[in-house]
Amino acid sequence: MNYFSKVETYIRNVDYTISYSNESEGVFMIENLMDGIQNLIVGIAPPIIIFELYLFTITNENCEMFKALLMKNRDIIHGAFAITEDGTKVIYRYTLQISNLDQNEFEATLNSLSLLMSEFSAQIIEFSKQ
Repeated sequence: MNYFSKVETYIRNVDYTISYSNESEGVFMIENLMDGIQNLIVGIAPPIIIFELYLFTITNENCEMFKALLMKNRDIIHGAFAITEDGTKVIYRYTLQISNLDQNEFEATLNSLSLLMSEFSAQIIEFSKQ
């Protein structure tokens, strides 16, 4: 199964722009500015597909910020806020099984992220300034 082509078709079907792609690495960078999504990394790593979006760099380890992010995780339909391995960046991350991924599930993932960004963007901007 050529998952790269399958995912590329899904991306094009939801009117996202592919700003970068590399089939040998199994990576896309996509965006839809109308949905508030820019530089979303979609990584194909069978048996999973990973969606990752950099949100901001942590400049001050603020307990209230971490608490707010964890509380918001409870409301997120797909994915969650996470911290990179080096502990310096907050990202949105979601993984799915790729073998049975369909267009509806792919689109629901993007819609959930778009909704999160529209609802929580003011707080993310504030956290990035702290």
